[in-house]
Amino acid sequence: MITIRNAKAEDLPALIAIEQLCFSPEEAATQEAFEKRIRLIPDSFFVAEEDGVIAGLVNGPVIETPFITDDLFQTIKENPASGGHQTILGLAVSPAFQKRGIASMLLTHLEASARVAGRETITLTCKENLIGYYESHGYSNNGVSSSDHAGAIWYNMSKPLQLR
Repeated sequence: MITIRNAKAEDLPALIAIEQLCFSPEEAATQEAFEKRIRLIPDSFFVAEEDGVIAGLVNGPVIETPFITDDLFQTIKENPASGGHQTILGLAVSPAFQKRGIASMLLTHLEASARVAGRETITLTCKENLIGYYESHGYSNNGVSSSDHAGAIWYNMSKPLQLR
């Protein structure tokens, strides 16, 4: 059974391993970046776990603007208590656990948490091949991002979180 919980410092080795399996060296978050995120934004850094093994992760700070900027990959600050835009800087599932809906579970968990905190939207950037995946989860493609993170072309995706 998969459980989702907040990331802890002890998770660091597993988080780094998953990140390196799922992203290129230029894209992957560093150990220092993960340490900062666990320390500063534990309320929006979640892991999926099965029998004590970390299967995947999702994380990102809350920002004031509707789209991600590249400086967030290095510099983040604590999340405000309410409001703002929930980002996703990383969503990754270990290859051994893929094709089981774990990424969707992580997205749903982060979305629920963001709704409770009164966030306006969830925002992320993704490569072209993932646009359909995020659209299937209710995200809108807002076109090519100004990001040049890791030298790639990224697309701004967002999902409104207004109460229904």
